[in-house]
Amino acid sequence: MDCITCGKPLSVYDIGFYKKMVNRGAESCACIPCTAAYFRMSEAHAWEMIRRFRRMGCTLFPPPGED
Repeated sequence: MDCITCGKPLSVYDIGFYKKMVNRGAESCACIPCTAAYFRMSEAHAWEMIRRFRRMGCTLFPPPGED
């Protein structure tokens, strides 16, 4: 799957972050930089949110230690 905005290949983190922030049932997604830009946040803030979601057990991301 590729980013709907810039066309770059997506990782599990890109897909999980997009689904968490936009629509859990999304069939097309944007990468973390494009999603962060849409929400007017830094990429660093987006990655901090992902770390927090993982610690909370969000199933959209691999558990900590299983990268």
